[in-house]
This record gives sequence, structure tokens and C-alpha cells, in this order.
Amino acid sequence: MNLRAYWRFVVVTWQFLPLLVAYTRDRNRFLFFGSGRSVSSDTRRERARVLLDTLLTLGPTFIKLGQLLSTRPDVLPPEYIEELEELQDRVPPADWERAREVLEDEVGPIDRAFDEFDTEAISGASLGQVYYATTENGEVAVKVRRPGVKDLIESDLRVISWSLPILMYFIGQARAFSLETLADEFDKTIREEMDYGREAEMLAEIRGNFDDDSRIRIPEVDETRSTSKVLTMEYVPGTKITDIDELDDRHLDRTELAETLQEVYLQMIIEDGVFHADPHPGNLAVQDDGTLVFYDFGMSGYVDPFIQDKIVDFYIAVADQDIQAILDTLVEMGTLSPEADRKVMGDVLELAIADVRGEDIEQYRVQQIVQQVEDTIYDFPFRLPANLALVLRVATVVEGVCVTLDPDFDFIDVATTYLRQQGFLADTAREYVEDRVDEVQEATKSAIRTPPKLEEALDQAINEDLQVEVDIRDSQSLLDRIAKRLIYGMVLASAVFSSAVLVAFGQFVAAAVAVGFTAIVAVLLFLSFRDSSGIGAQPQFTRQNMRQQDRE
Repeated sequence: MNLRAYWRFVVVTWQFLPLLVAYTRDRNRFLFFGSGRSVSSDTRRERARVLLDTLLTLGPTFIKLGQLLSTRPDVLPPEYIEELEELQDRVPPADWERAREVLEDEVGPIDRAFDEFDTEAISGASLGQVYYATTENGEVAVKVRRPGVKDLIESDLRVISWSLPILMYFIGQARAFSLETLADEFDKTIREEMDYGREAEMLAEIRGNFDDDSRIRIPEVDETRSTSKVLTMEYVPGTKITDIDELDDRHLDRTELAETLQEVYLQMIIEDGVFHADPHPGNLAVQDDGTLVFYDFGMSGYVDPFIQDKIVDFYIAVADQDIQAILDTLVEMGTLSPEADRKVMGDVLELAIADVRGEDIEQYRVQQIVQQVEDTIYDFPFRLPANLALVLRVATVVEGVCVTLDPDFDFIDVATTYLRQQGFLADTAREYVEDRVDEVQEATKSAIRTPPKLEEALDQAINEDLQVEVDIRDSQSLLDRIAKRLIYGMVLASAVFSSAVLVAFGQFVAAAVAVGFTAIVAVLLFLSFRDSSGIGAQPQFTRQNMRQQDRE
């Protein structure tokens, strides 16, 4: 294995050498000395094509890596992303005779395991190949792992690990964080994707979460003909989801399809916590009745509860167009550096939200924001922690598919409607009211602590020889009245707001209780001001006396 890894390292280095030399000259024009040079968009696109050809030449591992890179704008510039997207459909076919050996080693002779078997692959992937067959139970799709791919991937993963420190030299700190995260993610996901037994388990779990949803269809696994290297499942044909002409010929509502796709992934990520993580168009199809079909669950993942909550917070902040709340959520998730320029990032987010909503954006505004970030684009403060990388991949690819189906698709509106229907927005309102109650309690404690702290502050002022004499009569009762009025005022303000929120969200019983409580507090506050007693302080100095003392 080590010898093979060393040889692969030589091969990979040789293939990437032209790009490495070019990137080195970007830093030092004459490799080891000289000033840096700027790189135009056309040059980046040309290099991206070279990278694409290199990845195809190096085989399955690097094809898979390129597919993953095509969804990571935090690692590569846009020109690279656009070129690498071609890898989703440009995967060389596997050799059938070698694939036959894998298949028969796992499930036995083909003529015994299947009634019919078509040796022409119906779908190709970087790690496997899918064939059409029939059994006594009907039509099936048979996914066979590429022969020898596991040893090749193990060698390539070592090569990537050895190459990572070299690549760090060519990128900034922010992208270095994302690149390290990408390497960890790639190592984990490609190992999981090679295990068809795990894929069968993930497929079954996700399928179970949608048993009652007639809008989607997930193939059923044929466990008797499935192993860690072969996955046999129900054959479910359909029209590729981005085949717009075919969908229109079948009179299917593309806007409805986009909304369904978005809602399905929101359920997977926010509610179920387990999701299909490879929603590119080749893995999505539509049946004649409009049912969405999902294929290839090799890349699937889980979402922990903390990230689920933060995603909900993010969508709510986006729906409210609360830029500061969006930034806070991104920082809490670890997606945005705490040291990021919030003003610049806020402008970028405002522009992004307006663009997603299809609003008209004045050209000068775009140019202004581009000018703000173009000089530091490679040090952009966005980064992707490992627990968010797959989630962002899904969000990015799903949005692209939805916009292809409906150019006017507003994912913010769909997400907001979904969250409201599922009760997330109502829960958030109740949490907001609870937070305000907690704030009032803290304010009450602070008001009670104020009198002794005020006395201490006055003592310190006297000890520092300040020429001020103050005589406050009935100080304790005076401060008690002030504290009481402050507390009544804060409670009243919070109660009025809470009542309004509860009415807005249809919580009428709770709103009635809140209104009653508000009225009681209002009466108490009013009565506190009817008290005729007031401040009885006798000042021992006037402005004229102070001037006189200064002259003396």
C-alpha cells in the first residue's frame, strides 16, 4: 500500500505540476523572487479547465474530489466552480468484465441471481456503476462498486494528506480553514460512500421518514441481493428533473416541483436530522404524475440538534431581513469569522437577499459592494465547519435545481411558509416572550441591588475628596419608590409587547391572560405616581456657590 501511495504521489504531483508552477508565480513572478501578479477571470477559467482534465485523468478519487469542490465556493473561485460542475455528468464508464467479477463474487452467478441482466450501464458514477435487471419481484437497479477502487482510494487519500501542507502555501488563512475541513469531510464521506451496506441503511431510514408523503418516491432495497459492494434496489424510472422541455410536454407544474423539493429537504435537515446529501440533477427525477424520485443515497448525513436550531434561526432572520441576526447566527454556527467586518458582510448579505428575492438592484449598489470585497476575496471570512459542509452542499445544489425549474423561485418565502406551517415560528414567538420575561427578572434583581451599590459609589466619591455635599432625606423610601416605578415600567412594556405577539400568532387564550396581567401592572404603576411624597433632598450648593469657591 505504501509503495502504491508513493507512486501515486509522484503521478499526482506530475499531473498538478503546471498548476502548482502557475500558482507559485502568482506569488513570486520568478518562482523564488519577484513581485506577485494579478490573475484575471479568463486566466482562472483557463486554469479551471486544466484542473478539470487533470481530475478526469487521475481517476475515481479525484473525480469525486472535484465533484465535492464544485459545491465549495469557500475554497475555489466562481470560475472553478462552474467548470468543475461538469464532473457531475462526465464520469468514464466502468469496464463490464471486471464489474462482473465483483458482482458474481458478492451475489453469485448472474443468471441465477437475476432473471435478466443488461450489461450496458444505465448510469455511471465515480465509485460505481448502475445496471438494469429483473427478478421474480420485478425490475431492479443494480449498483456495483468499481473493481479495485478501495485500494486506489486508500492510496489517494494518503496522497491528499501528504499534499495538504503544500497546498496551504498557495491560499489564505480563511480558505486554509475550509480546505482542511474539506479534506476531513472528503476522507469521511468517500469511505462511507464505498460502503453500500451503509447506503442501504440510510436509504431505508430516510424512506421511512417519508412513508406517508405521496409527493416523493424512494426506491426499496432488495436485501437478498445486496452486500457492501453491491446494492440492488427497486427500479423507479423518471424524467431528469432539469429536463425542462420534457417536464413541460408532460404538463407538470415546475413551480410546485421546486416547492416540494425545497420542503422535502427542509424536513430532512430541520425535523428528521438525516438527509440525502447529493441532490444534483442526476440523482433526481420526476414521474408522470409529478412524484419526485430520489436516487443514490451513498452521500447522506446527520444533523445535530444545535445546527438544526441554528438553521431555523437563520431562516427566520433571513425572512425578517434582520442582517445583524443573520450575522450572529453565522458566527454561532462557526460559518463566519468573529473578526469579520460586519459592515461589509452586512452589505453583501443585503445584496444576496435582494437577489434571491428577485428584487431590482441598482447597478451602482452592486459595484459599490463588489469594490468593498474584491481586494480581499481570497481572505473572505466565510468558512465551513465539518458539521455544516454537507448541509451547505445540499442548500446550494437544491437552490440551483429549484431556480432551474422556476427562475422566479423564492426559497426564502417557501422556507418561511414551511416553518410557519410546522409551528417553528410560533415556537420562536413563545421563546421570545420567555426571553423577555427572563430579562425583566434580571432587571428586577438589578434594581434591587442598585441602592447599596449607589451608597457605595457615594462613599467612594467622598473618599476621593470631591467638593460635593449631598443630603438626601428619607433616602431608603425614596429609592424604594424609584425602584418600584422602574420595575413596574419595565414589566408593563414587556407585557404589552408580549400580548401583541401572542395576538399576532393566534394564541388568544394566552393573550387574554397577558392583557389582564398588563392591566394590573398599569394600575399599580399609575397608583405609584399618585403618591404625594417626593424627593426631599436639600442641595448644599448652587452653581453660583461653586463659582465663588473657584474664585477663592
